[in-house]
Amino acid sequence: MTSEEMEKFIVRYADLKPCKTAFIDAHTPGSNQKENFTIIGSGVSESPDQHVHIKETPGFNIGAAGQPPGCTNSLHSHTTAEVFYVLKGRWRFFWGRDGKDGEVIANEGDLVNIPTGIFRAFKNIGNSYGMLMAVLGGDDAGGGVTWAPEVINNAKEYGLILGENGLLYDTKKGESLPSHVNPMPLLSEDELKDFPIVTTEEFQENFFVSATDLFESSKKGSVNVIGKNGILKDRPGFEVDFITNNSFIDEFDFTDQYQVNMISKGSWSLEYEGGSSELLEGDTCLITPNLTYRMVPLNSNDASLFRVTKTNDVAGPTWRM
Repeated sequence: MTSEEMEKFIVRYADLKPCKTAFIDAHTPGSNQKENFTIIGSGVSESPDQHVHIKETPGFNIGAAGQPPGCTNSLHSHTTAEVFYVLKGRWRFFWGRDGKDGEVIANEGDLVNIPTGIFRAFKNIGNSYGMLMAVLGGDDAGGGVTWAPEVINNAKEYGLILGENGLLYDTKKGESLPSHVNPMPLLSEDELKDFPIVTTEEFQENFFVSATDLFESSKKGSVNVIGKNGILKDRPGFEVDFITNNSFIDEFDFTDQYQVNMISKGSWSLEYEGGSSELLEGDTCLITPNLTYRMVPLNSNDASLFRVTKTNDVAGPTWRM
């Protein structure tokens, strides 16, 4: 593979194209400045304006959320995994029917594996533009987002209607639901009662790992962050490993599964037969099965990346021991 051919499988942070109307709360004050990025796969965007950088999906989707200070992504739920690591900024994650069951504060390098089947939201509480990198389970990313009823109702006041087909219609632009499309139904009170309660203590123990702990663990080698035997025990259809300049293996290797390398710090050289490509912080590269390659840090201090590898597990509800 030549460097030019490999470039088709690399998405540069500097080239990311945002969508400002990806979700139903795009006009709702407090949430109307957020940006959604679909890096690998189309994710769960509800907008036809969403740009997809790489359409090929490796069994999961890669995306990102960018938000200015004070901006909130509204309460919603997923049926497959939603994993975030903080690339930039300081974030408050909170969850529960009213967003009051618990919360954690995540800083740069921290990773959060939000359990399926709970309402979750996140807010940039830092002083500058923040960026979350995301992994969503399944080729179809679970088929879409389930919104808290009040999010859908509030959106109507600002001109956005979500169809049962998962698409948005903006009445401010003169759009309306097609005659054959019903509005997305609201969850009933009985359905809402079935949503589990997760305490802050349980969340921190099972679904959150700090950058400090990741770097400390990496002194002993590559860190399996999410997996059957990972720090966070889950089987969402992929595994996540954390690799640093101290723990990388300086050998060429290959796997029969898709992999994605997401650069969290520093710069790395992606080396393969036919060439090499330099990857910088925030860059993402898709590795196709059976490609022999290696990742080599180009700076000796604080270089790190997250590697996502497809597994044969079925994407679905959060796995518990």
